[in-house]
Amino acid sequence: MGAEASKKQRGRPRDPLVEQTILSAARRRLAVDGYSRMTIGTVAADAGVSRPTVYRRWQSKHDLVVDALDQSFRAEQEAVPPVDLDVLTAREAVTAAVRRLDLRAPDETKIMLLGHALAEIKHNPELLEIVREHAVRPRRRLLLDTLRALQQRGELRLDLDLEAIADMCVGSYYSAFIRGAQDYDLATRVVDTLWPAITAR
Repeated sequence: MGAEASKKQRGRPRDPLVEQTILSAARRRLAVDGYSRMTIGTVAADAGVSRPTVYRRWQSKHDLVVDALDQSFRAEQEAVPPVDLDVLTAREAVTAAVRRLDLRAPDETKIMLLGHALAEIKHNPELLEIVREHAVRPRRRLLLDTLRALQQRGELRLDLDLEAIADMCVGSYYSAFIRGAQDYDLATRVVDTLWPAITAR
């Protein structure tokens, strides 16, 4: 056993609860302040720990933010239930898949995180890629998979541009957020509008 490994074994193990508290504080602070104004000091204060406690776990603000975003969106992605095509009607299935696109639920923190990630494209493209990979793409893929499955069952028209439909559905949430709409049943309205044009019946 090397000296470095022996030293690590003798050290007090890190408390995972402290790390989770810091990561949660980082996400909240990022959503409120944005990346450029967010500081390790404010995150530490929000988490009720010292700055050295944060720096023992993450070498920089960038490393902390990357981990905070990655963990948050990964956990949410794993928690999203599948759309049960055996139980739902075609229209209900599409509505359920569109509803899962909503980054405003259960609050607006995640869609605000996306906005701040967009603002950092030039200087921190990695942040936007994390949001794309773990927040946007899985939701969009779920909708596309649902639409394709319904096409195969003969429920939807075969000549549809599914990519365009997915883009319209995703964009409806960002548009609603920007204009300040508080409509949390937007999925139903979107599908009600699209349905006559996409159904095969």
